Amino acid sequence: FLSHFPRRILGLLFVLCTGLVSMASSTFARSSGNGARIPARVIHRRQKSTLSVASSRSSQYCCMQSSSFGSSLNAGGGAGRFGGVSASLSNVGNVHGGIAAATPRLPRLPTLAKKNTVRSKQPLRAAGPEVEVVTAETEEELKKKEEDKEEKATLFKAIGVGALVSMSLGILDHDWVGAHQELSLTIVFIIGYIGIILEEELAFNKSGVGLVMAVALWTIRVLHSGPGEVDPELQEKLGETSEVLFFLMGAMTIVEIVDAHQGFNLITKSIKAKTNKELLYFIGTITFFMSAILDNLTSTIVMVSLLRKLIPDPDRRKYFGAAVVIAANAGGAWTPIGDVTTTMLWINGNLSTFATMRDIFLPSVVSLAVPMWIMGEFAEEAQGVCERNVGCLVDPDNPDGPMLEENNPNDEVELAPSGKIIFFFGVGCLLFVPVFKSLTGLPPYLGMLAGLGSLWLLTDAIHYGEEERSQLKVPDALSRIDTQGVLFFLGILMSIASLDTAGLLKDLAEVLENNIPSQEIVATVIGLASAVIDNVPLVAATMGMYDTTQYPMDDELWQLIAYCAGTGGSILIIGSAAGVAFMGMEKANFGWYFQKISGPALAGYLAGVGTYLGVHYGGAMLGAAPAIAAGASDVIDVLPL
Repeated sequence: FLSHFPRRILGLLFVLCTGLVSMASSTFARSSGNGARIPARVIHRRQKSTLSVASSRSSQYCCMQSSSFGSSLNAGGGAGRFGGVSASLSNVGNVHGGIAAATPRLPRLPTLAKKNTVRSKQPLRAAGPEVEVVTAETEEELKKKEEDKEEKATLFKAIGVGALVSMSLGILDHDWVGAHQELSLTIVFIIGYIGIILEEELAFNKSGVGLVMAVALWTIRVLHSGPGEVDPELQEKLGETSEVLFFLMGAMTIVEIVDAHQGFNLITKSIKAKTNKELLYFIGTITFFMSAILDNLTSTIVMVSLLRKLIPDPDRRKYFGAAVVIAANAGGAWTPIGDVTTTMLWINGNLSTFATMRDIFLPSVVSLAVPMWIMGEFAEEAQGVCERNVGCLVDPDNPDGPMLEENNPNDEVELAPSGKIIFFFGVGCLLFVPVFKSLTGLPPYLGMLAGLGSLWLLTDAIHYGEEERSQLKVPDALSRIDTQGVLFFLGILMSIASLDTAGLLKDLAEVLENNIPSQEIVATVIGLASAVIDNVPLVAATMGMYDTTQYPMDDELWQLIAYCAGTGGSILIIGSAAGVAFMGMEKANFGWYFQKISGPALAGYLAGVGTYLGVHYGGAMLGAAPAIAAGASDVIDVLPL
C-alpha cells in the first residue's frame, strides 16, 4: 500500500511521526522528573515487599512492647511454633533493618498485619519519640499529576488527529481513488454527512466536519483531474457561495443591531389576549410575519424569550414555543429573505421576488393555520383564560369584566436610546434588498451590504463619543453573529459544488426522473426529508440536479421546493434551526415534540402542498375553461340530437 504513496507524502509522514515521538519522549521525561522530586517526609505505600513490611512492622511492634512480654511468649511457645518463627524474623531483621539479633521479636500475625495495612494513614506510636508517617500526597502534587495526565491525553489526541489526517491524505492520493473518482466522492460525502447528522453523539461540531469534507472532496478532484480543469470550477463555485455568505452575514448583523437596541419590543408590546387560545393565535401570527422579514432562527429566539415573560408555566410555555417554531418556518418560506433555502434559490435565479410572495403566501398561511387550529382546539395547554400576572388582559375571576392594563410586563420593557429609529431603519434596509435587485439587476448581497453600511454609519453617528454603549455599535454586533453557522454553510455549499462539477448531481436527477416522473412528488419528498436532514444541503443538491434551462425561473418545481424545504423542517424538532434553538432554550426533547407537535405540523405541511397544487392547477383549468367550453359546443353540434 505504501508503494503507491508519493515520496513527498512519505517524507512528510516521517517528519510528522518523528516530531510527535520526540514530543512524547520529552513529555514523559519531564513528567517522570517531576514525579521523582518527592519530599523526603512522604512515605509511599508502594512498597510491595513482604519481607520489608514484616521487618519494619515487627520492629515497631517490638519497640512498643516490654522484653518480659516477649520472653513470656517465647517461654510459652518453646522451640515449637513461636521459637522457629522468632529466629527467622530475627534473621530477616538483621538483613533488612539492621536490628540486633538479641532483640526479642514476635511473629507477624496475619490479623495484625492486615489491620496495620488498612490504618497505615494514622501515625504509629512507639515507646520512644513519636514518628509521623505521611502517606497522603500534597495538593500541589495531586494538581501536578492531573496536569501531567491532561497533557499526555492532549498529546495522544494530537497524535491521533495528525495520524488520521496523514493517512487520509495518503488515501486520497491513491490510484484506486483516481480510477473510481465518482464512487470516492460519494463515499467521502456520505461519511461527512453522517458526521454532521450525528453531531451531538460524536461531539464534533458540524461546521468543522463540513469544512473538512469540502476540502477532501475538492482535493480528490484536483489530484486526479488536474488543477487546470478544477481551478476555474473552484473559483466559479466559490464566487456563487460567497454571494450567499455575504448576504447572510449582512442580514445577521442588521438583525443583531436591532435586537441590541431592543427594537423588537415594539412588536411584542402589541400582544393583547383574553384567553390562552387567543394568545396562541397572536403569538403564531406575529411570528409568521416577523419571520418573513427577519429569519426563522432570529424570530424564534425573540419570541421564545418573550414567552418566558408571558407564561410562567413551563409546560404551557413549551407548547407555545413549539407553535413559534411552526410559525417561524412557515413565515420564512414565502419571502426571499425569510429562510436561507429560499434565499439560495432567489440568489441563484431560480425564484423571483414578487412571484414567490404571490404563489407561496397562501400555502404558507395554510401550513400555519391548520396546526394552530388543531393545537388551539384540542390541546389542554391552550384552554382556559390567561393568568392575570402574565400580561394577558383579563381577570380570571371575572373573564367578562374590563381589561386589565396595569399588569402587562411588556410595558415595563424600555427601548435602548434611539431604539425606535434603529428598528425602522433596520427593517427598511432588509426590505430594500429585493427592491435594489429589481431596480439595478445587481446581486442581492450588494443591496444587503449597502443597507449594513448605512446602518453602520447611523449607529456611529447616534452613539458618537458614548464609549459605555459600545455594544450598540456594529463592531460589537459582528462579534455576536453566528459565525460558526456561516462556516457550516461554506462547507456544505462547497461540498455540494464539488459533486456538481463532477456530474454526480446530474446523474442523480436522471435517476429520479426515470423512477419518479412527478416533480410534485420529488419536491414533497424533499420536504419530508428536510425534517431529518438539514435543508441547506438538500436544496443545494436540488439546484445542482435540475437546470434552469429545463426548469426556468419561478417554475412549479422551484416554488414547491422553496415551500417544502422551508416548512417540512417543522415536522420534527431537529428538522430546522428554529427547532434546535427552541430545544436548547426550553429543554424540549425529541419524544415530547414528536408526540405533541409532529402530527399537527405534518397535517399543516400536507395541507399547504395541496393548497399550492389546487391553486396552480385550478388556475390553469380556469384559464382553459373557454377553450374547453368551445370544444364541447362543437362536439354537441355534430351530435345527432
